[in-house]
Amino acid sequence: MITRREAAQFLDIPPEMAKRHGIPSRISREELAAMDANPPAWLAQSRANRTGKRPVWTSLQCIVCGHTEPARPKKWWPEFTYVYCQHHHPGELPELPVGWVRSEYDGIGTRFIGIVDVALPGA
Repeated sequence: MITRREAAQFLDIPPEMAKRHGIPSRISREELAAMDANPPAWLAQSRANRTGKRPVWTSLQCIVCGHTEPARPKKWWPEFTYVYCQHHHPGELPELPVGWVRSEYDGIGTRFIGIVDVALPGA
């Protein structure tokens, strides 16, 4: 049995939608596979309405230790160069190339800091 949240990740829908459409708090993998193979009308419509601009779920992976976590991307998230766990020291990160600038974004997922590295103009 898997949780409703895991089912939402598998179906690539928000957890709120899974709850609203009656997916139980625990569901078997076989039931979930059947729903994915033969989607109910609401799931088929949801998939048809997707614009593809932003994924419903993304996988965050620490550049230092490799820890992974599925997360719902937020509208304010930029395109991260990489993410790392909050408990790592910034000195463990890959070196910033000369002529580049680094920005950090706290509060990514449950434990990550997002990094965006960009080249300075003319560098």
